[in-house]
Amino acid sequence: MNENILEVKDLKVYFPIKGQLIPKTVGHVKAVDGVDFNIGYGETLGLVGESGCGKSTTGRAILRLLKVNSGSVLFEGKDVLKLSKNQLKETRKNMQLIFQDPYASLNPRMTIGDAIEEVLLVHNFGTKLQRKERTEELVQLVDLSKTYLTRYPHEFSGGQRQRIVIARALAVEPKLLICDEPVSALDVSIQSQIINLLENLQKELGIAYLFIAHDLSVVKHISKRIAVMYLGKIVEVADSEELFRNALHPYTQALLSAIPVIDPDIRKERIILEGDMQDNIELPKGCRFNNRCMYAMECCYSEEPKTIDVGEGHTVDCHLYK
Repeated sequence: MNENILEVKDLKVYFPIKGQLIPKTVGHVKAVDGVDFNIGYGETLGLVGESGCGKSTTGRAILRLLKVNSGSVLFEGKDVLKLSKNQLKETRKNMQLIFQDPYASLNPRMTIGDAIEEVLLVHNFGTKLQRKERTEELVQLVDLSKTYLTRYPHEFSGGQRQRIVIARALAVEPKLLICDEPVSALDVSIQSQIINLLENLQKELGIAYLFIAHDLSVVKHISKRIAVMYLGKIVEVADSEELFRNALHPYTQALLSAIPVIDPDIRKERIILEGDMQDNIELPKGCRFNNRCMYAMECCYSEEPKTIDVGEGHTVDCHLYK
């Protein structure tokens, strides 16, 4: 059996730009431009990068919630992008999404019980009594009382709503959860509770996670491996501990230097990046990070770096390691 539950190969998602006077395509926003990664059964892969780099677009493209221009998304060996409508519905039982904003992803006119049961109805799960029992089981699984099932979303705190969204995502027993910044809208103390909940659920249920976030310290806590994304491409992938100990790409080094240190006696050298991330409409020649990189060489402005394997699953896209 393949050791990977998910394999993403050369994934590209381009959004067309329409002209103002004539409604024809005049260009494309290259949100995701050749992304490759894999996730093993029961593994957590963290996907990090600053806003606008294409993290969330990648997550939605995997589930075919967005149109994909090219590439392949192999889930348990089957290409999700080539499945029929009925096949996709069956596959989505095993691939669920947790949204960043739990309040926006819950219908304010539906009770929590109805919101969770709706998933079971869509996937033709059991009888009415079995659905009721399953719904009660799910809220207790995320440490909430089954008495909450008759309440509405506005009656809960942000952390409680995120637990409800997690319960709904688990309703049909998925094998993979795509967590799209699931804790970024929560207080720090609540973040740790949700992270611990996700870790406990993974141990209990054996679920794999694609954990999308911009906070590297949060990602390190939950992820076995981390992929760093910049301007539509993944520039470095490594084991979590290895990445924090030996980051190779200048962009990764800058991200790590921005993590605050609690101990006031420890002085940490901060890498300040000049300028902003370039436009992903007209992508720069060569390396996409060349306008912000302190090590940029002549080849960085003319030749796009290839992926280099430096050993033990650590890969980097950078001319410094040719």
